[in-house]
Amino acid sequence: MSVLDRIVARTRREVERRRAHRWSAPKPVERACAAVRALRRQGGPRVMAEVKFRSPSAGWIRRRAPGAATSIARAYADAGAAAVSVLADAPAFGGGVLDVRRVAAAVDVPVLFKGFVVDPLQVEVAVRAGASMVLLLVRALGASELSMLVECCEALGVAPLVEAADEDELDRALATGAPIVGVNARDLHTFEVDEERACRCLAGIPRDRIAVYMSGVRSAADLRRVGEGRPDAVLIGEGLMRCEDPGRTLASWLEETK
Repeated sequence: MSVLDRIVARTRREVERRRAHRWSAPKPVERACAAVRALRRQGGPRVMAEVKFRSPSAGWIRRRAPGAATSIARAYADAGAAAVSVLADAPAFGGGVLDVRRVAAAVDVPVLFKGFVVDPLQVEVAVRAGASMVLLLVRALGASELSMLVECCEALGVAPLVEAADEDELDRALATGAPIVGVNARDLHTFEVDEERACRCLAGIPRDRIAVYMSGVRSAADLRRVGEGRPDAVLIGEGLMRCEDPGRTLASWLEETK
C-alpha cells in the first residue's frame, strides 16, 4: 500500500469508531459564501497559509509547542492571509480536530479543515469545529463518494475544496460543481513537485470557480511566478512553517509580490 492508501485506510477505521459515539447532525451554517469571497483573486492571488507541523514525506517540519497552531494562525491572519488551512490529521501531519477548533475561534478569516475526508460524519465534525471549508481529495474517493461529500458540504453550509493532481482528476473535480477547485503540484504517491503540470491544469478551471494552486511555494519568487497564471489563491504550508517567524515571512512575501 502507498502512504496515501495507508492514511485513507486508517481514516476509515477512525470514522467507524467515531460513528459509535455519533451525535445529532449540526444545523446548516453559512460559511461557504464567505470562503469563496475571501479566496477570489484581487489583483494578485490570495494566500491560504497552512498550519502543518509534519508530513509523511518530510517528517517533522516544525517543533510543536503548546499553543503553536493558534499563534501561527493569528500571525498568518495579521500578515494578510485570506484564509488559514489547518491539518486535522494527527498521525501523518501532527494536527487534529482540536487545532481546527482553536484556530477557527482565534481568527476572523475562513479556515480549511484539511484531512482525509471519506465520510459525511467528518464533514459534521469539521462544521462543529468551526471550519468554513472542507478538503475533499479526488484521489482518495470514488466518483459517487466525491459527489455525495460535495453535496454534504453544501447542505451544511461549508465550501468543499476539491483537490486534483492531474488532468483526469481535474475533470472529476469539475464535474462535481464544487465552487473551489485546487490542483496539487505535489504528486501524492511520489511526493515530487511538478509546477508546470499544476499550472497547466489550473488553466483549465473555468473563471466561475475559485482555482487554488497547492504545494511547492517556498519563496516570494515562487509566489510571484505562480501568481502570474490562473490561480485565485495559493496554498502555502511547508515553505512558511520552516521559517523562524511564519507570519513575518508571509508579510514579507506579500509585500514583495504587490
